[in-house]
Amino acid sequence: MPRLAAASLAGTAIEFYDFFVYGTAAALVLGPLFFPTFSPVAGTLAAFGTFGVGFVARPLGSVIFGHLGDRRGRRPVLVVSLLLTGASTVAVGCVPSYGTIGVAAPVLLLVLRFLQGLGLGGEWGGAVLLTAEHAPAGRRALWSSFPQIGPALGFVLANGVVLALSAGLSDAEFARWGWRVPFWAAGVLALAGLWLRSSLRESPRFLEIDDHARVPLVEVVRHHGRLVLLTAGALAVGYAVFYAVTTWSLAYATERLGVSRTVMLTCVMGAVLVKGALTPVMALLGDRYGRRPLCLTGCAACALWMLPMVALLATGEPLLMFLAILGALIAFITMFAVIAAYLPELYEARVRCTGAAVGYNLGGVFGGALTPIVATTLAEQGGRVPWGVGAYLTGIALISLVCFALLPETRPVPVPAVEPVTG
Repeated sequence: MPRLAAASLAGTAIEFYDFFVYGTAAALVLGPLFFPTFSPVAGTLAAFGTFGVGFVARPLGSVIFGHLGDRRGRRPVLVVSLLLTGASTVAVGCVPSYGTIGVAAPVLLLVLRFLQGLGLGGEWGGAVLLTAEHAPAGRRALWSSFPQIGPALGFVLANGVVLALSAGLSDAEFARWGWRVPFWAAGVLALAGLWLRSSLRESPRFLEIDDHARVPLVEVVRHHGRLVLLTAGALAVGYAVFYAVTTWSLAYATERLGVSRTVMLTCVMGAVLVKGALTPVMALLGDRYGRRPLCLTGCAACALWMLPMVALLATGEPLLMFLAILGALIAFITMFAVIAAYLPELYEARVRCTGAAVGYNLGGVFGGALTPIVATTLAEQGGRVPWGVGAYLTGIALISLVCFALLPETRPVPVPAVEPVTG
């Protein structure tokens, strides 16, 4: 289990590095480089629009790779998804700016971002299921939480590279070529991830299945449609909160408040590191007290914290901004530390890769795709304190709270014994 968990963690860290480095670049430099004819705010919105395309592609990726995972095994998903995400990320770093090739630049950016999202849509399901289906029932949340630490490490790595480059280069150098370096580094990371995953064994639960679903998506829609929508609605708050504090807040603080890029990246990275360290702790609580209580607690905390969070962000004081982001991410990880165990336990094994991945990635569309765009628009329309952003995030949290309340508990029932939840 330690070797398997480490390989899954490393793979998700690499793939989420690819995904997050785009979000950071979108918040800091992509607007002027690829949408120079727009105003600064409109350019940022356009860059966030290409960022959102990755979320739209993720459910499609979960369908494609979920079919592969349910028909051919969890392990092939990990290899193909990593190759796709890594190659498209490297290619983003090679796209010429608008000033060089005109409108073809943002079009290429859009296509490559779509491919990034397609690969990441398959990554989560494969990594989580391979870990969850190997893990003992009493510690499933703990072992499954290791792939959930991957996004934190990927984010810190992506922003650490950007922070180092922005600190060592002038603004002109960073805009000219420095922002491309983190994308090129994705190629090396992808090769390392493939090497780590080359020795992984197939899930024992998958090997036990005698009757594989012919078209997993059809079965999921027919027998688990209500469950997919509830899980997507429940997870929307996690995506909304995470990308509000890690993507929108970067643009808001640097453009509206005049906070330096280095200070803001440091605040966000520090909070994400704490979140990563708390992930296995929250997962242990999920093994002890159940998945659903942790999810309800984290969701309620999000609803209560969003208005204080935007008030603290608006101060422009680094310590208070750090506390604002930290509080949001602690509430977030209280839910998401147990999600990797919770979602697979809700679905029968023959369609688990498709069902869990589609629900997870649809939550990204509902909560993550539009949040930077909506938050930027609301912040522009308000005063110094973006109360509209806080209200928007609180509303999503309340909707997710209702969805979590309608989902059943699964612990301590072992994965193979879980009956399908029909709807």
